[in-house]
Amino acid sequence: MQWLLEFIAETYDQLPDHLNVRPIGNKKGVIIQSLECEADEVWSFVGDKSNKQWIWLAMDATTRQIIAFHVGDRSRESDKQLWDNIPKAYRTQAMFYTDQYDSYEGIISSEQHCAVPKQSGKTSHIERFNCTLRQRVSRLVRKTLSFSKELKNHIGAIKYFICHYNLAKIEGSIT
Repeated sequence: MQWLLEFIAETYDQLPDHLNVRPIGNKKGVIIQSLECEADEVWSFVGDKSNKQWIWLAMDATTRQIIAFHVGDRSRESDKQLWDNIPKAYRTQAMFYTDQYDSYEGIISSEQHCAVPKQSGKTSHIERFNCTLRQRVSRLVRKTLSFSKELKNHIGAIKYFICHYNLAKIEGSIT
């Protein structure tokens, strides 16, 4: 069992920081396209339910790849860390759609940010990903016997899933 835990920890440490994100390729001709992203946060815990951890996510709305994530509390500082993890091309050029949680105000410039209600459909892909994340990462199920005891392993499991998810998106095996 100890060997297995060490192997998993090593695997988590070897995951790429770029999360296997691949930009859209330009095959022939010029394609003009604007970058659109969706951002959201989802609740989780480590150890017990009193130790809440929020998973902050940013998704490219076109490719449906997760471009950045951060695990922390539900504060402006955690939102700022998510923003810092987003690739520079997106931070400078993309339009970000978020729910109406006020933490995003001031972190994302007003020219690039649009807070929308859930009924608008502009955050439906990231909301769908949150459901996928909860269903496929057992430690994120709300009533579970599988939970993270250490924050490092919690973050590693989430990063592992995101890297695999992004690779599958590139290969076309996830719709």
